[in-house]
Amino acid sequence: MREPLLTSAPATTPVRPPLLLRSIALMKPITWFAPTWAWFCGSVASGATFWTADGLGRLALGMFLAGPIVCGLSQVVNDYCDREVDAINEPQRLIPSGMVSTRQVFATIIVLTILALGIALVLGPMVTLLTAVGMVSAVLYSANPVRAKRNGWIGAALVALSYEGLPWLAGHLSFAALTPLSVVLALLFSFGTIGIMMVNDFKAIEGDRRSGIHTIPAMYGPAVAARVVITTMVLAQVCAAVALGLAGRWIPLVLVALLTAAQLPLQRRFLQDPVANAIAYSAGSSGLFVLGMLVSAIGLRG
Repeated sequence: MREPLLTSAPATTPVRPPLLLRSIALMKPITWFAPTWAWFCGSVASGATFWTADGLGRLALGMFLAGPIVCGLSQVVNDYCDREVDAINEPQRLIPSGMVSTRQVFATIIVLTILALGIALVLGPMVTLLTAVGMVSAVLYSANPVRAKRNGWIGAALVALSYEGLPWLAGHLSFAALTPLSVVLALLFSFGTIGIMMVNDFKAIEGDRRSGIHTIPAMYGPAVAARVVITTMVLAQVCAAVALGLAGRWIPLVLVALLTAAQLPLQRRFLQDPVANAIAYSAGSSGLFVLGMLVSAIGLRG
């Protein structure tokens, strides 16, 4: 009796999402919140009235510029510059896996650059200048020969300024001239964001050490890095409260102080096991931190 022929099941190939969805995935929508929020806070700090068609339109256009466009552009540049390292450590990512081609990467970069400059020009020359600075910062952070991300201090500071300071200032400038207190708060919250950026590095300490990327956790170890994170964030918020107090904005001062104090339980838990508790600390403290940003921005309105 003849045995039945054994047939192998057809090999399954990964389903390729549509081209546009692949480009959007490369832009990492999860990262868009920080600059979008900073732009909103800067706009609020300007004292502008949004409840007009022009006001709402400018606000929406600016937030779209800060988040999906400029931040999205920075993510595409970063992933392309990391493609060789990702091919070893995370081969399933879009570029090393072949899901996104080099041609698509550069097409996405070109489209986002044109959109960024076009929208910025609508919002004003100073906004255009800050947008250009943000795009240059993205290249300096990720690309050789500078590749600022290799140094934990410089890389975190550059990202923090690009994610918080520049969008805050641009958001303010899209409605009104800058005020000294708004500039001070933008810089202080940028400084505090350096700590938030460092928290993201706890998940890849060993990989960063092997790759020669000198993040703060990789250089000093989790225990020291956790203290640096907390000190940076607290110092920024305390200084913001002091700045508000010196300007006679007492209610915002009290609210920022309370939001800072509310982070104490999260800080204690984070210090107990920085690696295990990094995500929880980031979610909790970052949420209170960004609320402090909005409170401060509202306080500037008088």
